Amino acid sequence: MMDMNKNRIGRRVQTIHLIAVCGTGMGALACMLRDLGYEVTGSDQKVYPPMSTFLAQKGIRIMNGYRSENVSYGPDLVVVGNVISRDNPEVMQVQRMGLPFCSMPQALNHFVARGKETLLVSGTHGKTTTSSILAWMLHEAGHDPSYMIGGIVKNFDSNYRLGKGSYFVVEGDEYDTAFFDKVPKFFHYAPRIAVTTSVEFDHADIFKDLDQVKAAFEHFLSGLADSSLLLAYDADKNLDELIAGCHCRIERYGRKPNSPWQLGCVAVDAPWTVFEVLKNARPFGEFKTRIFGEHNLLNALSVIAIADHLNIPYPVIASALRSFEGVKRRQEIRGQKRQITVMDDFAHHPTAVRETIRAVKSIANNGRLIAVFEPRTATSMRSLFQKEYAQSFDQADLICIRQPPQVRKIPDNEKFSSEQLVADLNERGKAAHFFPDTDAIIDFLVDNARSADLVLIMSNGGFDNIHQRLLDRL
Repeated sequence: MMDMNKNRIGRRVQTIHLIAVCGTGMGALACMLRDLGYEVTGSDQKVYPPMSTFLAQKGIRIMNGYRSENVSYGPDLVVVGNVISRDNPEVMQVQRMGLPFCSMPQALNHFVARGKETLLVSGTHGKTTTSSILAWMLHEAGHDPSYMIGGIVKNFDSNYRLGKGSYFVVEGDEYDTAFFDKVPKFFHYAPRIAVTTSVEFDHADIFKDLDQVKAAFEHFLSGLADSSLLLAYDADKNLDELIAGCHCRIERYGRKPNSPWQLGCVAVDAPWTVFEVLKNARPFGEFKTRIFGEHNLLNALSVIAIADHLNIPYPVIASALRSFEGVKRRQEIRGQKRQITVMDDFAHHPTAVRETIRAVKSIANNGRLIAVFEPRTATSMRSLFQKEYAQSFDQADLICIRQPPQVRKIPDNEKFSSEQLVADLNERGKAAHFFPDTDAIIDFLVDNARSADLVLIMSNGGFDNIHQRLLDRL
């Protein structure tokens, strides 16, 4: 077992090695450290473009595969990714050499967030979109923020930024930190302002049930400083319970008339959405944005509340929302062929699938909405939400469900069944089809999609590059 006393960052750090550097978060951290002037190396099990190329262009030396010699040069600090286990050969070499090590959140706190005011977005859903809108709004307001986000913000064409301003925007992930620190990442931050969008069961590989998820959020929320502000969504029963133990200031946002921040009337004129915001039951302003769907407007509402607390003027808030271009892999249009639109989205939890389909349906008025779903996460490949998924596709006109692409160590009686989901959808009167692989889905769509259809492809993974392959075939 690693010596926990070594879990610290030395005072004189010049060289830093990251184990599992090709992950989205770790790769961003590596770039931030390089931009700060440190010599950075990294290793990963699967090193391939575009991340490997991007890191190399930054001057970061990447080693393919985990080997003890990768750290034998004696870096001043080793950052250990949360996918790494204690029997990793590089971890064992770190232990033998007595090298200082830390987790990704600890490194972020030490090198990026230190001396800044942290603005944190937590919740089961909406973290990336909310954080992205917030970072862009701060930038447009002249605050020159730093941020690290789990998606590529189109306005910046990056998932990280080192600004000179006083704010640091970060997603407060409930996933665990590292093998030597089995607590959620959000425990490592001390935010001035926090948002919690929702609390549902997810991450079945680390949480046993909803009660464990709620316990993690309760610990985080109750630990917020008295001087902190928490913006909490007003229509989440789990969140209602959890904020009872908070000592900080709390403001609710959502649709309820007694919430300080309320979403008012909404009108869609694609590609624009116009929506009203009320503050303390009085008109605050009207906003125009390219994002769509009530869940995204609620994300924007929480950011508007933060902006108001930071004294950002209404015209700047409105301008930032108009110019916000969105996040890659969040309702991102990948292309159009034969007047058939192909859209990519990260949705994988049944709630996210339902809300994404509902949002996209609002702009797919002239043709059918074809929903394509790949169950790929540790949660979605389990039968935990088998019945719930059947109710998530109601507003889709045609549904394609793929066989889970990889079989993990899940007992047979706990495995999700794509065939059963299709049967349940058919029983609900939906036109749903099962497919054993991605090639079969592409063949089906080429034959069955027609002019004005919108193909919404949902997965948290690459999905065998289905988007571009489908466009090429069309």
